[in-house]
Amino acid sequence: MAALRLTSPVFEHDDPLPARFTADKEGVSPPLQWEGVPAEAKELVLICDDPDGEEGVVTHWVVYGILPDATGLPEGIPDDAVVEDGDVSIVQGLNEFDEVGYTGPSMDPDAGPHRIFFRLFALDIETSHLQPGITRAKLRKAVKDHIIARAELVGIV
Repeated sequence: MAALRLTSPVFEHDDPLPARFTADKEGVSPPLQWEGVPAEAKELVLICDDPDGEEGVVTHWVVYGILPDATGLPEGIPDDAVVEDGDVSIVQGLNEFDEVGYTGPSMDPDAGPHRIFFRLFALDIETSHLQPGITRAKLRKAVKDHIIARAELVGIV
């Protein structure tokens, strides 16, 4: 099987994140696609953050409970702790702004470019024991010894 790979139909790795997905415009979550999930994966986790902030890492999105047979997330995921809509079945945590769901980065030309990392992790466990609305730090601690594959996609703002 191919290595885990994360892509988007709206931007390439290390290219600008379209303004539509920033807090300055619509601020909706971008569509994401992946392939190469290991057969032994029991769940997927997605974390989106910006390591280039003046205050340190800024978390924009925390998603867990993604079924291993899922192949992506559509644009505009609702900001609900639990989303079950058609092919989407996920749990969302808190972002840096103490809100559930995706909050797009702000485009600040004076701050210089920021890298927005979308990281996908395949796990050998399920996270059903974790409550909706947890933080990135708590999620990472809970899964750190259970990551069997990872992929990342970077957008620039």
